[in-house]
Amino acid sequence: MFAIIEIGGKQYNIREGAIINVEKLVGKSGDTVAIDRVFLTSDGETSRIGQPYVSNAVVKATIVREFRGKKTTVLKYKPKVRYRKKFGHRQTMTQLKVTSISAS
Repeated sequence: MFAIIEIGGKQYNIREGAIINVEKLVGKSGDTVAIDRVFLTSDGETSRIGQPYVSNAVVKATIVREFRGKKTTVLKYKPKVRYRKKFGHRQTMTQLKVTSISAS
């Protein structure tokens, strides 16, 4: 069974047992998270497509860990005025393990 869900404005295609990295969620390691923003569910034979979300569909996941993502470098530059700025950003991420997908 797989589903397409939305977390933090981004869409993820997931299966049971999958490990995904998403933007920071509230909670600590070992907590269970219920995600109800499900766009599509499919078990191989039947598919349910939401408008925009599938009603009564819930994806349950466990928080594995919280970590910092790769550094992105931002450069600002203006020609002819000797203006240059360089700085970076590291997003805090949460790693989730999908435990169950239910579409009742």
